[in-house]
Amino acid sequence: MAPDDAAVAHLQAEGFAGPYALAIITGTGLGALVEAVEDRRSLAYATIPGFPAPGVSGHGGRLHCGRLAGRPVLVFEGRAHAYETGEAAAMRVPLAAARALGAERLLLTNAAGSLRPEIGPGRLVVLADHINLSGLNPLIGETSDARFVPMTGAYDSALRADLSAAADAIGLPLSTGVYAWFSGPSFETPAEVRMAGILGADLVGMSTVPETILARFLGLPVAAISVVTNLAAGIAGGDPHHAETKAVAARAGADLARLAAAFVGRLPEV
Repeated sequence: MAPDDAAVAHLQAEGFAGPYALAIITGTGLGALVEAVEDRRSLAYATIPGFPAPGVSGHGGRLHCGRLAGRPVLVFEGRAHAYETGEAAAMRVPLAAARALGAERLLLTNAAGSLRPEIGPGRLVVLADHINLSGLNPLIGETSDARFVPMTGAYDSALRADLSAAADAIGLPLSTGVYAWFSGPSFETPAEVRMAGILGADLVGMSTVPETILARFLGLPVAAISVVTNLAAGIAGGDPHHAETKAVAARAGADLARLAAAFVGRLPEV
């Protein structure tokens, strides 16, 4: 049995029965979004066949299902990163399982550094596009022609419009930007940040891009939100560190949960 088939069979046996209006992956320090999910059922990643074991503080390592704003959702509390094992496809089995369980869309969240001083710590940014500066791709080794995934419009325009409308409805400022993926785990240098800015990036981070590629490979429409936790290295004195990332993300988690609920409430019934 393939790893994703084993995961699906296990999850179905544990009561994870779709369809789901939305699957959500939470980033560093953003697990508070889970508390907004009602009628919650939870499983540790370690108990699910083929699931990774997140090794980063600030990532809970649990899968939840329940209802958010009246819609059925699947919430991945934390992710495995490419920098933990060198495996860009670390989230392939979880995402394939979500798709097989009937998830119709994917919302990715992350903690990011901002290259724009006017979009400082605590602000939320919806991604319009990304730049892969890591040299990695989660589809390396895939042999089918499906590996040639078109990435124009990778971040679904209709979902981005729904996020903007949801933010307006609750009076929450929401910017739009381009995210540059560095592999990490070391933070970017000021020179690397300057390079990313020249290439058109507004944000830098160490996740999200591989999951976006995998989701498009699996046929899942994607939206993504960055929580700005710091100014990137060299931007207005920015000198990021992990403790700052976790602390600011935790404070911004309430805004993210409000936005996610307002967004999910706009999605069609399943």
